[in-house]
Amino acid sequence: MERKKSKIETGESPGKKVWRRFESNPLAFVGLIFICLAIFISLFAYVFIPDNTPLSNRMNLALSNQSPGFTVQMLKLPKKSIEVENIFERLFFGRKDRYDFIPVYDTKMVGDKIVYREFTGDGIELAKYDTLNIARIATSIKDRTAVTFDGNLISAIGSDNIMHQYSLSELSLRLKDESLIERTFYFGTDRYGRDLLSRILAGTRVTFGVGLVAVLISLIVGVFMGSMAGFFRGKIDSLVLWLINVTWSIPTLLLVIAITLVMGKGFTQVFIAVGLTMWVDVARIVRGQLFAVRELEYVSAGKALGYKNSRIILFHMLPNIVGPVLVVAAANFSTAILLEAGLSFLGIGAQPPTPSWGSMIKENYGYIIIPGSAYLAILPGIAIMIMTMAFTFVANGLRDAFDSK
Repeated sequence: MERKKSKIETGESPGKKVWRRFESNPLAFVGLIFICLAIFISLFAYVFIPDNTPLSNRMNLALSNQSPGFTVQMLKLPKKSIEVENIFERLFFGRKDRYDFIPVYDTKMVGDKIVYREFTGDGIELAKYDTLNIARIATSIKDRTAVTFDGNLISAIGSDNIMHQYSLSELSLRLKDESLIERTFYFGTDRYGRDLLSRILAGTRVTFGVGLVAVLISLIVGVFMGSMAGFFRGKIDSLVLWLINVTWSIPTLLLVIAITLVMGKGFTQVFIAVGLTMWVDVARIVRGQLFAVRELEYVSAGKALGYKNSRIILFHMLPNIVGPVLVVAAANFSTAILLEAGLSFLGIGAQPPTPSWGSMIKENYGYIIIPGSAYLAILPGIAIMIMTMAFTFVANGLRDAFDSK
């Protein structure tokens, strides 16, 4: 009986072999799914998060420290001035609020006034009611300026310069259907009354961005230094090896802190500092791999044909060691995430109100011992843990996939 041929025997490409081994690893595949989800959230978070203002920084002190699943009625009133933003700004940087949101217990209409009892939190209800001119309901995006109130009619001039008239009954229905909304805070709120779910999702961009740029910097520097050492050897190798040993002898976090203090605080400085400390791992791997392949026949053939050293390194040697480089890059990604969180926790990373997971833990770590409020520090910590584990699983999966033994 003729033996059935395997996929490898039928001429499967090396790339497909690596992918088949990788996808057969369930933890690595799940980690890759989480990473793809993080990329999507990083790019398009402001499209679907509840608080899509820039940096998810809508504050309402009356809603501070509300537990997950908290629901409240909000009186939604158009602002008098509206800033126009383009689609690009709204997609990647959020949209400034076009409305004022007032949390209320209940509302009613008395004549031309909206009478409402404002929510104060902690189970304390205001004894008195506040009033608001009902003309603000007519002040929508279309109808910008309320003009007169005459009997049961309110007249407003719209942005189209046309007079619009509304009866009190119409505005009463408008208040109920459009201006009175219900908001649910699925992850609760922080001490400033900001939606924690929105800030955690928006913080994915900061964490992922720092990791991506830091890894790119480490790859550029590490591949260059490792290539020089592994190909030319001699004094160049000794110099690069000395730099690797000196950098390795300094604790990574202390080195990052020193670089950050020299360059100053901020988001940009963080990923530069992290990237400049992680290049040693890449350089060590590239140097060792080039030592193994520089004596192979195709390198000797390239030299015999008169190819430049740069062409031999870039187009012939480096493509053959891409596997180990990808593995160390994925591992460095998780390291960069932890370093960014640590720097933000220490106050020298991304600065408030930028939604960084590390800074969220710093702002709320005091609540960890308070019953019912520990989630403020635990939820960002879980986000860091999941992202770090995802890249660790992917790195392990890549290592196994490129190992053909």
